[in-house]
Amino acid sequence: MNSILNDLRNAFSKPNNGLLKIILINVIVFLILLFTNIIFTLAKAPYVYQTLLDQLLLPAAIGEFIQKPWTLITYFFTHEGFFHILFNMLFLYWFGSLIMEFLGSEKLVNLFILGGVIGGLFYITLYNTLPYFADHLATSRMLGASGGVFAVVVGAATFMPNYTISLILLGPVRIKYIALFYVLFSFARATGANAGGEMAHIAGAAIGFIYIKQLQRGNDLGKPITNVLNFFKNLFVRKPKVKVAYKSNYKANGKRHSKNFRNQQEEIDAILDKISDSGYDSLTKEEKQKLFDASKN
Repeated sequence: MNSILNDLRNAFSKPNNGLLKIILINVIVFLILLFTNIIFTLAKAPYVYQTLLDQLLLPAAIGEFIQKPWTLITYFFTHEGFFHILFNMLFLYWFGSLIMEFLGSEKLVNLFILGGVIGGLFYITLYNTLPYFADHLATSRMLGASGGVFAVVVGAATFMPNYTISLILLGPVRIKYIALFYVLFSFARATGANAGGEMAHIAGAAIGFIYIKQLQRGNDLGKPITNVLNFFKNLFVRKPKVKVAYKSNYKANGKRHSKNFRNQQEEIDAILDKISDSGYDSLTKEEKQKLFDASKN
């Protein structure tokens, strides 16, 4: 047991590890809910589990949401069905790995959280404005990471649309077609039993597209999320004492470093423009390596 706890602690302490952290949080919450449900069902007290679950799910009714605003975050880390979490985490891993590799951990986390938040707000808006949902407003709740996952899937497809993945029976398929099928399949079920949830998926997909397009223009819509996460992280991380050593050639070195940084940034911007125009596959081996190295900084 101590070994498992140490592994979890090490996973959360490593920097630039956003994808694994998101998956672990979802899995841990799923297991806690699973064991809680089993234990209290056997104890003939299922209301305990339901009370806990109600604190995590996103309510459609505005009045109830105002009383539980944290559910705008907790709902997309909450799953009940095994296949629900399995497919969400698989898609998150496949497409999130691409975002991690070429844009870095921070951008992936921003994309996932934005997709979940925007999807949740869109869900609440639909239920409180469209007559189609009026009869189910008081009892409707939403859970699952699909809004954030849709944002990551469409974000990856927007960033490198011609990147190919080999699928069983189909062979190599460009991820833009996988993302398109993913979105159309959800839209086709927008009047079914999970209509509000499916529309929230579409909202997540839309923010994924917008986020990457704005990022390519130099605007990071996820900066507020980064700032909030850094604030909370700094509350629990002790800052090391920094010793400053001065050298006589500091000014010359500083100018040289600044010039090198500007040159590197110009190269990365040119590579991103090339991806936007011609797709990821148009990059040379050297350009792919430069983009990969930059994503780790």
